[in-house]
Amino acid sequence: MSLAGGGGLVGRQRETALLSHALDDARTGSGGSATLLRGDAGIGKTALLEWTAARAHDAGFAVLRAVGAEAETELAFGALHQVLWPLLERSRALPPRRREALECALGLREGLPPNGFMVGASALTLLAEAARRRPLLLLIDDLHWADSSSATVFAFLHRRIAELPLVIVGTCRPDGAAPEGWPAQPVEVGALASADADALLRRQHPGLAASTADRVLREAAGNPLALVELPRQLREEHLKGIVPLPERLPLGQRLERLFAGRLRSLSAPAARTLLLTALGGGTTSGTTGTWPHEVTGDAAEAVLDEIEGSGLAGLDDSGRLALRHPLVRSAVVSAAPGPELREAHRTLASGLAADDPRRLVHEASAALVPDEDLAARLQEAGRRLARRGGDAEAALLLDRAAALSADPGSRARRLTWAAVMAARSGRLTYTVKLVEELRQAPVPADIAPLFAYAVVYADQSHRVDFASSCTLLPEALDALAAPGAESFGGLAEQAYFKLLLAATYTDDAQIWSALERHRENVSPLARLCHRAWSDPARTAHGVSEELRQLVRELSEEQEAGSAWLLLWTASAVDLADDDMWRRIRGQHAYATQGSVAKARCYQDFLRGNWDAADDCLREAETAEELGYHCNALLFRHYYAHFAAGRGDEEALRETERRIRPVASRAGMRFVTDHLTHLNALAALAHGRHEDAYRDLAALTPPGVLPRGLPWFHLPFFDFVDAAVHTGRRQEARAHLAAGRAARMTEISAHHAFLLAAATALAAPDEEADARYRDACAVPGADQWAFGLARLRLSHGSWLRRHRRSEAHDVLREAHRTFRALRARPWEERCAQELRAAGHRVGPAGAGHALLTGQELRIAELAATGLTNKDIGKQLRLSPRTVAAHLYKIFPKLGITSRAALARALRDER
Repeated sequence: MSLAGGGGLVGRQRETALLSHALDDARTGSGGSATLLRGDAGIGKTALLEWTAARAHDAGFAVLRAVGAEAETELAFGALHQVLWPLLERSRALPPRRREALECALGLREGLPPNGFMVGASALTLLAEAARRRPLLLLIDDLHWADSSSATVFAFLHRRIAELPLVIVGTCRPDGAAPEGWPAQPVEVGALASADADALLRRQHPGLAASTADRVLREAAGNPLALVELPRQLREEHLKGIVPLPERLPLGQRLERLFAGRLRSLSAPAARTLLLTALGGGTTSGTTGTWPHEVTGDAAEAVLDEIEGSGLAGLDDSGRLALRHPLVRSAVVSAAPGPELREAHRTLASGLAADDPRRLVHEASAALVPDEDLAARLQEAGRRLARRGGDAEAALLLDRAAALSADPGSRARRLTWAAVMAARSGRLTYTVKLVEELRQAPVPADIAPLFAYAVVYADQSHRVDFASSCTLLPEALDALAAPGAESFGGLAEQAYFKLLLAATYTDDAQIWSALERHRENVSPLARLCHRAWSDPARTAHGVSEELRQLVRELSEEQEAGSAWLLLWTASAVDLADDDMWRRIRGQHAYATQGSVAKARCYQDFLRGNWDAADDCLREAETAEELGYHCNALLFRHYYAHFAAGRGDEEALRETERRIRPVASRAGMRFVTDHLTHLNALAALAHGRHEDAYRDLAALTPPGVLPRGLPWFHLPFFDFVDAAVHTGRRQEARAHLAAGRAARMTEISAHHAFLLAAATALAAPDEEADARYRDACAVPGADQWAFGLARLRLSHGSWLRRHRRSEAHDVLREAHRTFRALRARPWEERCAQELRAAGHRVGPAGAGHALLTGQELRIAELAATGLTNKDIGKQLRLSPRTVAAHLYKIFPKLGITSRAALARALRDER
């Protein structure tokens, strides 16, 4: 809160500075940003929003608002409707498909949007159009209560506003995971400092006795709402210090009891009016302002006076009754007896249209016994929401429908659909809960494939268990392939992907056999994904180009259901086609965030963006919070790649200690074999070639590219490196012969580069220089930063031994890359080679060695004359972020201007 009457905020210098900076950047064209304020109820989040709104208004911003309401969490796109309502008249400027998608999602026109994933892009376009006229501030209070569909759109927006004059500020509570898609580490709004708490208390209660003020300060512990509210509950003699204070003062959750005490003093009409307001969503309901008249008739004015006098609620600027604080809503609802709650729900239902999902929710809340008619209407409403992209809200309605079902079969069917919709929306812990309920009783045969998918989704993602994939999915695919079988909205494709994932992770022969049996029953993309992973040394030829062609041919509707398959196929061949990534991020990012983030972590490792290593750990923490334990394991597995590449064996051991036991129990060879390879890579970094060879030969014996190692190309170069350095040239040649026989050059650009690089390492002395140059000239070789640097180290070493003058330039380039990657053992090996060639090498802490990899890339681009905006486009950063990096770069290089960058970098080489 921190807001003291008309005196403005008390304290909060850190938060206001951050918010001011964000507004200034948007106003001056430096870029947009998003901030999530997280703190306990009453801690001052809403006051910070109001402060931001006032400052933005003074700076010429247009301010858009939404308030999440617990009563409206099941209304798909309800919060988004609040935000965009003032802008909808401008929707005519949108392309027809996007306008249709947005208006259908918001319930402004009949019909279905082209797909459920265009809503975010449509909202972004509308906001961008509005921002052309004046900067925008979007405030979302109580984001934790916003409906899931709106929350995912807000998350979609906040990742794409770097180039817009748009600031998003949201608030949420700490009792739970951060809203999905938002930063894993929001801005924590904590208790007020002692001096600020004292200032707020004195401003709100100037006549407070010193002894009473001291006690309130101790009990409130910096919570602004408690500082304001606690003294209001005290008698006059307490306030003046005439009599001792009660032994215990309520605080935190006990504040609800303060409100409850005031509730008990209200008349029945006033209490009923407040209950209707609380259940109806407070100010978000268009009928709120009429309730006092409906409930009390001619006594409405007196009832409103009584409510406002209690301090629990008051009329807002639009004349609607608004609760003072979310805790009031909780207190009102928890204090109401069951019969009064049900009657209030019936009253609310009667005031809503028959097809309004809110009416059904209120009717369900008022029901005491099974009601098949109501259950059927809830089910139909849920399916309508799902078709609009509101799977999370649809799952809640189907769950309610299941509870009201008259027979066990209907209950199981509805509960199964609820579990699948929860899975599709990414609500994994809810999916797990529903699956556990379903497992308590038999599931009708007609819904068995859908049940199998829900169970497997929960087992794979939450329990890191692939046993049910083998036992349930083959039977489900058999049933779905039967003549006249229900398709369940393309379930076969999703089940096939889950089965393929299980096969890739575990290399279970039975699963591979089932996949082969059902290849002809799935799409060309699913068949291509199977080819890419099943036995790539023999089946993946041409996959890269075929994938690009398929992506070009996919419609937007097909893309919506194919994002996982696209990402997994691309990962098999290390493809990072910019157009494909742009389309997947633009259309599906908030539907498949985990898959996109995993693919991005892997691509960052391959392409030398090693400053993103810690992103893997942050993503793992977020995944754990959301219950995606398999994703968390995989994110840490990708972090191990960075640790191994850097030769950081301590970090690698710690990561392995954490993930290998879980992966081993699950039979995840994908992870355990990778860890074996990564230990070998770390051994190579430290020159322990014999250790590396032992591990690598266990994975892929000389001349053998095993089917059970679908990523055989990753250790291919390392195997040859270890073999050559341990004098096993015959084994190295056998491996190269296997690579050529497997036609690695036809699988992907990365396969081609690794084969060429390994060929150079093992080449006879008279051919070595030409083979090294051939490898460096492989198309796209420069995108594999770490591998290319290792190749240059080997080439430079060969050139030095043969007293060739080019050695310096080749080794310097490798040295620069290893420094940027912070791969210290490799950097030191380069430095040794350079010193052996008679060249000076600065200490590891000098000059641009102090720069992070990201800073070095920015410095190099800036040295070429690019603007901050141009650099940001290349590196997917905002101009403001680029400027912040340059601010740190200059003192590290000992310069004061951009013009000195080129020389400073050149002098360090």
